[in-house]
Amino acid sequence: MIAVDMDGTFLSSTKEYNRERFAQLYTKMQEQDVKFVVASGNQYYQLKSFFPEIASAISFVAENGALVISEDEELLCGKMQESLIQDILVFLETIPDVRTILCGRQSAYVETKFLPELIEEAQQYYHRLDVVPTFKELPEDVFFKFALNVPDTETTTIMAIINEKFGEKIAAVTSGHGDIDIIIKGLHKANGLRVLQEKWQIRADDIVAFGDGGNDLEMLRHVGHSYAMENGSDIVRETAKYHAPHNDTEGVLEVIEKLLNR
Repeated sequence: MIAVDMDGTFLSSTKEYNRERFAQLYTKMQEQDVKFVVASGNQYYQLKSFFPEIASAISFVAENGALVISEDEELLCGKMQESLIQDILVFLETIPDVRTILCGRQSAYVETKFLPELIEEAQQYYHRLDVVPTFKELPEDVFFKFALNVPDTETTTIMAIINEKFGEKIAAVTSGHGDIDIIIKGLHKANGLRVLQEKWQIRADDIVAFGDGGNDLEMLRHVGHSYAMENGSDIVRETAKYHAPHNDTEGVLEVIEKLLNR
C-alpha cells in the first residue's frame, strides 16, 4: 500500500501534480498489486476531484481519518456526540480570531458571519460547503470534525488549550499555517489505514506513507516505510524513517518511481 497526504506532500504549492507521470506510475502499481490511498485532512468530495478517472478504483482516508471510502464503498464514518459538538462550539466562542468550519458526511458548514472572501478560500478545500445562519440551525447530518483557522503564531497554544479541555474525547491536530482539526479521538489517519489493512490483509511493514504536517504523525509512526517531505515540519522529519524531496519538485512521485522500479 502507498498512502499519500495531499497538501504540502503529493500536491505542489499550486495545488497540482504531474498527472501524466502519476498515471504511468499508477499503471505500474496496478501491475504490481500495490494499493493507492489518499490520506488527507481534506473533504472526501474535494479529494476525489483530483482523481476523476480513478476515484472509484482507489481509496480515501478523508477528514483526517473520520471518513474512509474505498472503491466507492464507505468503510468508516465517525460520529461526534451532539452534546460534545455543542460544548466545543460554546468553548470556541471564548477564543478570539477563530474561524470555524463544522464538517459532516454530506457537507461542511460555516455561519453567515464568515466573510465572503474566507468562504471563497474555504471552497478550495470543501467542494460541498453550506452557509447556515448559525450553528444552532444545522441540517440533519453526521458530524465528525471541526476545522479551525487561527492566527499562525497562536496555533500551538490554542491546540494545547483544546486538548487540555476536551482531550478525553477528541484530539486537536495541526497541518500548519494556522489550521487546527478537532477530530474524534482515535480516528486519525493511522486508524484509517488499519481499516484498509483489514480489508486487504496488508501488514503495516508493507505500507509506504508520505507526509509533511502534524496530522501525519500517527500514520508515519504506524507504517513500515515512512517518508517526510523536505518541506515538512521539524517533528515530521524527526519522526519519519526516510526523507523525500520537496513537494514542489514532485518528491512523492520521485520516491514512488524508485520503489516501483526496484
